[in-house]
Amino acid sequence: MRLVFMGTPDFSVPVLDALVAAGHEVVAVYCQPPRPAGRGKKDRPSPVQLRAEALGLPVRCPVSLKGAEAQADFAGLRADVAVVVAYGLILPQAVLDAPQHGCLNIHASLLPRWRGAAPIHRAVMAGDTQTGVCIMQMEAGLDTGAVLLREATDIGPEETTGDLHDRLSAMGARLVVVALDRLSDLMPQPQPDDGVTYAAKIDKAEARVNWTQPAMQVDRLIRGLSPFPGAWCVVAGERVKLLRSRLVDGAGAPGQVLGGFTIASGNGAVEITQVQRAGKRPMEASEALRGLNLPSMLDGD
Repeated sequence: MRLVFMGTPDFSVPVLDALVAAGHEVVAVYCQPPRPAGRGKKDRPSPVQLRAEALGLPVRCPVSLKGAEAQADFAGLRADVAVVVAYGLILPQAVLDAPQHGCLNIHASLLPRWRGAAPIHRAVMAGDTQTGVCIMQMEAGLDTGAVLLREATDIGPEETTGDLHDRLSAMGARLVVVALDRLSDLMPQPQPDDGVTYAAKIDKAEARVNWTQPAMQVDRLIRGLSPFPGAWCVVAGERVKLLRSRLVDGAGAPGQVLGGFTIASGNGAVEITQVQRAGKRPMEASEALRGLNLPSMLDGD
């Protein structure tokens, strides 16, 4: 098929690769413009732009699609379909209507649960035991379109958002290729009104660990915010990111160190298994303990 691909972050790259490998004609790749990044704050192309250029595909990085010229340029591509995954810009109705078969979105949740910006983070933080991917017909509402295909997967008890991100990206890449192959015979399923939840964008203010919370909530926060933005606490005056954890038996005052990197919470205990100190790489907790002066109590909200 003749298609336009629209995506920006790492999550989108395997999907682009799968579409090219399946033999589809990608006539243009749309992604967000390069943004300042790194210590030098130099403009850095997105992962999708870098991959598209490596594949020799034409790249477009409009700041907006609201203008008549941008919409005419999009319509001029005469695409059969547009595949959209984590693009980051709102698509006006004129863009949604331009391809012959409309725009298909790959969404990393089991809709209507976790519509919105951060479905993977929110699923882990909420303690969901299952999530998945939906291939959805796009419309003007926020992730409200009819679903063409869906596939579920379990969330492991120690799985992080980063782990799940990679699995769902691969799942979405495989599923959208199937959807395109079967586009003429798939029956769109409207989303039910019951069970709608919204995955609000992650606010960095959520990331500080509050040890007075139950261990289950602390564990979900750590895994849900790993690797970005990373839940954190203060250890002997140093801000440390907590990247992996698991629930363990134990009790004590909230923030009390029970041995190793096992910390008591308001109800139960959490063992921290991977951390990242400022300016350093992620490391196993056992390695970090050799350089950290872990006090008997950790600071927290």
